[in-house]
Amino acid sequence: MVPTTDRFGVALSDVVRCAACGHMQLAQMPPEAALDEAYAAAQSADYVAEEAGQRATAAAVLARVEAHVKGRRLLDLGCWVGFLLAQARSRGWEATGVEPSDFASSFARERLGLDVRTADLFGAGLPDGAFDAVVLGDVLEHLPRPGEALDRVAALLAPGGVLCLMLPDAGSRVARAMGARWWSVIPTHVQYFTRTSLRRLLERHGYRVLEIDTQPKAFTVRYYLSRISGYSPPAGRALVRTAERLGVADRLWAPDFRDRMLVVARGPG
Repeated sequence: MVPTTDRFGVALSDVVRCAACGHMQLAQMPPEAALDEAYAAAQSADYVAEEAGQRATAAAVLARVEAHVKGRRLLDLGCWVGFLLAQARSRGWEATGVEPSDFASSFARERLGLDVRTADLFGAGLPDGAFDAVVLGDVLEHLPRPGEALDRVAALLAPGGVLCLMLPDAGSRVARAMGARWWSVIPTHVQYFTRTSLRRLLERHGYRVLEIDTQPKAFTVRYYLSRISGYSPPAGRALVRTAERLGVADRLWAPDFRDRMLVVARGPG
């Protein structure tokens, strides 16, 4: 099993749905050791090449966080190659990251000079109450035990601190229309949150939701068109070639399909 974003419509098990809140998850969770091994070995040059868009997306996220907290100690759990952390540092944050991928965490340390630990959420050895904001971007949907992760984050937050989540919205119109062929149905997604189910989970673990909104990502036109290869490789290649001929392949594009959500929540206590 390899973490991927180009095998759309592939889940590791049947997906079951809660009739009350719309939350979906795998009927049979993969072994956590297998997931841990997959994330530790994950590597991709795609996001590295998309630095400008990643930084633009990070700036928009950080602006939402900064509206709710005064402190400047930030933790990014699952920070990948560290572009959000680098952007936070440039905005005056004291930024720390945790990332299980050897490739990504090494890039963040060696190329960007960031404080990033190669570990998972539960093994990073971070001090309690040390952070004014914690970010989990495209993380919660990968966790078999998301409630335990939220409890750990609560312990890491300082009084008045906030959690910022970015993740796919399985209750969106796009997700419902596409069903099993939705591009967020990939092998390492084990949870499929809706706005309702995520709010309920947060409140059950003591968080107070401050805002929920969509969260478009900025990538080049080339990157977005290349994702079509997850459905049809020839079509993806043809669209990229067309964009190159038109001279628009390297333009930044942030379409809002309204199937991603950004949630900011005040920590317990």
